[in-house]
Amino acid sequence: MTHSLNYGRRQFLQYSAFGAAAALFPELLQANPKSARSSPTPGFKPDVEIEFSAREVFVPILNNGSKTKVQKYFAKLLKGPENTVQSFEDNYLGPTLSFAKGQKVRIYFNNNLFEPSIMHWHGLHVPQKSDGHPMYSIEPGERFVYEYEVMNNAGTSFYHSHAHQLTASQVYFGLAGLLKVTDEEEKALGLPTGEYDLPLVIQDKRFNSNSQLQYVHGMHDRMMGFLGDTILVNGKPNAEFSVKSRAYRFRALNGSSSRIYKLGWDDGTPLTAIGTDVSLLEKPETKPYIMLAPGDRIDLWLDFSGRSVGSKLVMYSLPYSGVMPPMFERMHRGRGRQGGMGMMGGMDMMTSDLAPGDKFPIAIFNVTEKVSDSPKLPVQLARRQRLTEKDVDNADSPLPIAITERHMRPLVNGRPFSLDEVMEIEKVKLGSIKKIKIFHPHEEHPQHEMSSQTNKNDNMEGMNHGGMGGGMGMGMMDDMGGGMGMMMAMAHPIHLHGQQFQVLSRKEGHVNKEDYETVRHGFVDSGLKDTVLVMPGEEVEIIKPFQDFKGLFLYHCHNLEHEDLGMMRNFYVH
Repeated sequence: MTHSLNYGRRQFLQYSAFGAAAALFPELLQANPKSARSSPTPGFKPDVEIEFSAREVFVPILNNGSKTKVQKYFAKLLKGPENTVQSFEDNYLGPTLSFAKGQKVRIYFNNNLFEPSIMHWHGLHVPQKSDGHPMYSIEPGERFVYEYEVMNNAGTSFYHSHAHQLTASQVYFGLAGLLKVTDEEEKALGLPTGEYDLPLVIQDKRFNSNSQLQYVHGMHDRMMGFLGDTILVNGKPNAEFSVKSRAYRFRALNGSSSRIYKLGWDDGTPLTAIGTDVSLLEKPETKPYIMLAPGDRIDLWLDFSGRSVGSKLVMYSLPYSGVMPPMFERMHRGRGRQGGMGMMGGMDMMTSDLAPGDKFPIAIFNVTEKVSDSPKLPVQLARRQRLTEKDVDNADSPLPIAITERHMRPLVNGRPFSLDEVMEIEKVKLGSIKKIKIFHPHEEHPQHEMSSQTNKNDNMEGMNHGGMGGGMGMGMMDDMGGGMGMMMAMAHPIHLHGQQFQVLSRKEGHVNKEDYETVRHGFVDSGLKDTVLVMPGEEVEIIKPFQDFKGLFLYHCHNLEHEDLGMMRNFYVH
């Protein structure tokens, strides 16, 4: 399962880049990944200590008696409440972690793989050194020490690999696990707990005839994002849940590389959400279906009260369209249903049997026991102070996140990922609250659109790959539009590290109205989020605080193949 990269060269480049970045950003000198990364901090007194490791093992996944080679997280609780770590045997998913707001956590991560790795605490608001930035990737046999206080309110997060150019493959082969945070406000609500609080981790995989995982096949899988033909829930195929006639809390996580799910019941019953990515909602929201993009979480209130014993409900991913460029979507549907391969312009076009937007079952829920007691859905959940444009310091000049796929290169703001490169628009003052606009530059006026942004942000400068300085220039403008433009646009789940954000607005802009109608009622945007799905032609405005911690914090597409291809940048908080 080792990957064909020159790791000596990769390591040299990683630390050379870090040296350059540290010279540019003095705060990084205190967090050099070659110093003090394997030793606890004197004076930090943890409430929870966990010994983590990652290694290759064989586990049963398919129900055919075989075992599949995976990469798996293991954890041993050294200090803390007994329920902190819930491990799973015969499963590739990492242990579920349960933290409480205010706890101080120390985690020792030992890399027992045959390739570099690092862990990212997706959704947690933690210091740069503990965020799992790929510059901290450690080599086989090395150890990394994380230390942070849990600052999040109650909600559902997860952890996964964030290794440099290996994130997609390592997450696909198993390096991920669920993370729950609770607080006193949540405890007072009387929400379902214990056996009635369950994970719903949804992933798609491909297996060969020997029951071994198959990953990317050709450039098409990288550019469009990997799609599997087998749906797994909580690490197993053909998922079924035996439930009682009462209410449950299911914590749904889209752990897939690129597949977007449109969750809904087969009988048309609406879904009720009580939480988004990292936090409970202020009030429950009922939707006809819910869109769940890679990296997204949604806490579902599934109530089986009144249903007879022996009845069942099937949760599907319902049909939708418009998340891929039109020609690729047509090709995926045509060739995927034939289970075949094809060629286009010399590019390998192997496709999945499950095309984007196809209808397929996720899990079956069988009512097996009648009970009389069930918690009531609270009218009020979390109490939050919602940010508005009055709270930001750049209401008239939002920071741009322009997402493009021109020339088969997924880019952000016209630039690929580079550790020693930060544009002026990516430098943010500590304590500030920013308005950010995420959009696809329109094919007809790409240069005008970005020129407008440049005028609004009069310090908006690009940087050459070799270092700081230089204007954005026409080269970047050319990279961000024209030619294929919106023809190649696809949906992107944009994840921002650090503090959670709020969605301010969605503007349909240049969306295909017919396609957009298949997804528009499934967005749950009222809560705190760290990942937002942006459809082709859509413009999404968010409000994000940059508080508490200085340093480099990533923002990127959570289509993991796109991330590894460079659709990722840094905010420098100073």
